[in-house]
Formats: sequence, structure tokens, C-alpha cells
Amino acid sequence: MNRLADHLTQLRTRGRKALSLFVTAGYPSVDSTVPLVVELSKSGVDLIELGIPFSDPIADGPTIQMSSETALRNGMTLQRTLEMAEEIRKRCSVPLVLMGYANPVYTYGTKKFVSRCAEIGVDGMIIPDVPLEESAEFQRLSQEHNIAMVFLAAPTTPDERLIQLDEHSTGFLYCVSITGVTGARQGLANQAEEFLQRARRCVKRNPLLVGFGIATPEDARRVGSISDGVIIGSALMKVIGNASGNHVVENAIRFITPIRNALDTLE
Repeated sequence: MNRLADHLTQLRTRGRKALSLFVTAGYPSVDSTVPLVVELSKSGVDLIELGIPFSDPIADGPTIQMSSETALRNGMTLQRTLEMAEEIRKRCSVPLVLMGYANPVYTYGTKKFVSRCAEIGVDGMIIPDVPLEESAEFQRLSQEHNIAMVFLAAPTTPDERLIQLDEHSTGFLYCVSITGVTGARQGLANQAEEFLQRARRCVKRNPLLVGFGIATPEDARRVGSISDGVIIGSALMKVIGNASGNHVVENAIRFITPIRNALDTLE
């Protein structure tokens, strides 16, 4: 069991809901990412997903697309993202997952990528555009290097597929709350609750962490009541993007604090 799986298992045992945050590497500036993640790790965050900037993030909505475009203009590459991850690991022990698309990883070299993640101390990876049927190499390498391989499930995922994804995911199962791309929304669709209740019946091995569309403490409380935790990306990226000067960290912590508090009412 690696650090990610161990931490999430401890949270479940304690009845504490996980708070995972997505941060695009190099946004809003190259220099802001490492201190932002380090400070967030001190503020009740259980897991950081560090996004690898890519020019065609097909699962993401306008906010994360924009953050990725900005990061690329700032000179971010997969190599620089790995260097950031290495610096983060030197400065804090928060479970760290790299989330990115297959093209940059294949270009870099899959074996080289997973091996480098293990050297750095990365705990997991999420590659949204690699389906289960095409993931054998990733699964083999992740198992060899004790890195969690996290798959995604959506409201349209049938029960049989949920069971399959649960069998192959390690760390947690990423439950997409809506059928669509990432992005903060006004409230969560009823299909999210129906999906999570169904997933809860099918998924036996992994914690269920829910992302896409969670933006407020009420969203977090509602989703957290029927899952093991929440993932927040677009709403945080919007807050970070609107911050001026040296207020990136301050604004981010101000945003997540009431969400952490809302989740803690569910213990």
C-alpha cells in the first residue's frame, strides 16, 4: 500500500471525508505552484492532483483549459512539471497525484515517466484519455513502482463497468459527478446523487472521490454525505486566476477553508 492508499484508508477508518484539490502546474505563474501546494497541504487538504498542462485537454472545461494554455505560455512542459513535483515532495508529504493526458506521457516515454514519478515520490497518476482496455502498460508499470493508477467513472457507466474499474483502480475511484467536462456549476444535478448511490453499491475496494462541478461548501457537504470525499479543480483555478500579486495562496486558503469545514461536519 502506498502513501495515497494508506492515507485514504486511514481517513475512511476515522470517518473523515477527503478533500482533494487540482492545481495546474505553472498557473498562474511558474513560481506560484510549489508554494501554493505546500501551503495548501498545511490547510486541511488530503490530496493534491498536479495537472500536467496540455494543449488539448478534452475532459476539461473553459477554466482549466485556460489555466493549461497560460501554463504552456509560461513555458511549462512535462519535464518541468516533474521538477515541480520533486520540489513539492522535498517540502511536504501530502499525497501527490499527477493528472494529465496520454500524448505528453507517450512523447516523454511511458516507462521513463512512471520510473521518474517513483523516484520523485509521486503517489498516483490519472490519465483521463487512456481507457481501461488500453491501460495494460500503465497498470503494469504503476504496480512495479507502487504508484496508484486511478480510473474515472461517470453517471453513464453501467454497474458491470463500475465493478471492473473498481478491480483495476488503486488508491481511489474518480467519480465524475456529471456527464460533461470539468467546471464549476450552479448546484449539482440529481444524476450525481443517483450515480453515487449506485456506485456505492458496486464499488467495494476503493474509496469514492467525486469531482467535476463542486464549487461550494454546500456542494461538498451534499456530495461528501454519499462518498468518501470531493475533488475541486475549476472553482479553485478560478479563485487563483482572479488573485492579484502575492495573494494567490491567501485567496486559495480562504476559498477552501469553509469547504474543509463543511466536510468536517460529516464526521
